[in-house]
Amino acid sequence: MLQIKHLSITHKKDLRLILQDFSFVLNPGDRAVIIGEEGNGKSTLLKWIYDPELTEDYAEAIGERIASGERLAYLPQELQKADAEKTLYAFFAESPAFFDQTPRELKALAGSFHLPQDFFYGDQPMGSLSGGEKVKAQIMRLLMARPTVLLLDEPSNDLDIGTLEWLEEMILNWQGAVLYISHDETLIERTANMVIHLEQIRRKTVSRITIAHVPYPQYKKEREEKFEKQARQAVSERKEKEIRDEKLQRIEQSVACHLNSVSRQAPSKGRLLKKKMKAVKSMEHRFERQDAEMTRMPEEEDAIFFKLGDAAIPAGKTVIEYQLPCLRTPDGARILAKDISLHIRGSEKIGIIGDNGAGKTTLLRLIAKELLSRQDIRAAYMPQNYQEQLNPEATPVDYLSQTGDKEEITRIRTFLGSLKYTFDEMDHPIAELSGGQKAKVLLLKMSLSGANVLILDEPTRNFSALSAPVIRRMLAEYPGAVISISHDRKYLREVCDKIYRLTEHGLACVPDFA
Repeated sequence: MLQIKHLSITHKKDLRLILQDFSFVLNPGDRAVIIGEEGNGKSTLLKWIYDPELTEDYAEAIGERIASGERLAYLPQELQKADAEKTLYAFFAESPAFFDQTPRELKALAGSFHLPQDFFYGDQPMGSLSGGEKVKAQIMRLLMARPTVLLLDEPSNDLDIGTLEWLEEMILNWQGAVLYISHDETLIERTANMVIHLEQIRRKTVSRITIAHVPYPQYKKEREEKFEKQARQAVSERKEKEIRDEKLQRIEQSVACHLNSVSRQAPSKGRLLKKKMKAVKSMEHRFERQDAEMTRMPEEEDAIFFKLGDAAIPAGKTVIEYQLPCLRTPDGARILAKDISLHIRGSEKIGIIGDNGAGKTTLLRLIAKELLSRQDIRAAYMPQNYQEQLNPEATPVDYLSQTGDKEEITRIRTFLGSLKYTFDEMDHPIAELSGGQKAKVLLLKMSLSGANVLILDEPTRNFSALSAPVIRRMLAEYPGAVISISHDRKYLREVCDKIYRLTEHGLACVPDFA
């Protein structure tokens, strides 16, 4: 059993309260997902649960963690810099549990992740692996130690669809407890039996936490029904109050009018009217006390509001006719695929899928290089690794600003506000932002650029299950062309007109993606 008691976490820089008096218990068999908008403290909470020292640099925490007898395993959102420089063998050899594995166990583990058995002994640097391969390597090393509690921060990021399905099965069949963060709605819907919802309401001044021991689809439905019922009740009570107050006001005005007109020759009548006015005032005070107990309008953290520009592209316009005889790894040492052909016209929205390590990101970089150099279109590129384009030392406002004039700065701050940035967060270095907040900066940069062709490597990977529907709708409605890599099954179904699978034989159309 993992237990957290009365945990409160405050951000040191802007003194924003991330969590307040949070308590919960995680038992074997619990598959709890932490959801919430970007920047609400999900990763901070998971880090603190694993090791409070991981958050000491930027957050102050007060609370108690009880994990007697439990073996905790933690998957960070991003591969640590020190680990990126190690070879695969050195990375696995750091875990004493690696040498306890039998060849049969290693073969079975590698096979379940669609990897060769000799993967564990490779001399390839961890940092040179594909995004999905990095996640797989880290999860496999965690599983070797046979933990009882899994703490997973974005385990679904960059995993191919086959491995995502394996991950779902692993979580469903795990005998211990699982506490995870994920932006993959399909994974959440299929695996979570407990929801921990972190919210920042009233312009991120109040922390609210909801714990529900139900599957995610049921939580969403019950939450929506509860808010709708609460809103109806609040509106009804306010209408009744308005009618009641109008009636009371008429009575009070009538009594006041009679008091003003009563003559001194009728003192008894005057006393009765004063007594009646006193009763009216007493009733007024009683109503005020009742009004304080009225049903409140539901307070819900608003979803982001965003539109990705209106730069259209003519229907018959050739966006790209791409031919590549041979796709190699970036170092040129290995052939990944042959005879690649891709034709895109007009506002087509293309999704590319494939196994981890198949070369999808390498291919997209080559396509981006060609499109970004073109003068007849205006292309924008969102890489899988945001650091390729973002300056970690700059603030979001500085990064987005072109002229630095007051009017432009005001407009940028307005856009960032619609993306749920607080005023303080707009002036934080980008390095201190969450993955989702960084992704928002890149998307806003694209919007401001007036691009009519978007090249996106995993565009929804860092957006919460609450923001992702907005991003999908935004991209589906975008009037330009979209060329993307994604393992997000909802994104592929809702946004993409065509889906291609990258194999060693090139790009194959997937006509019926399920």
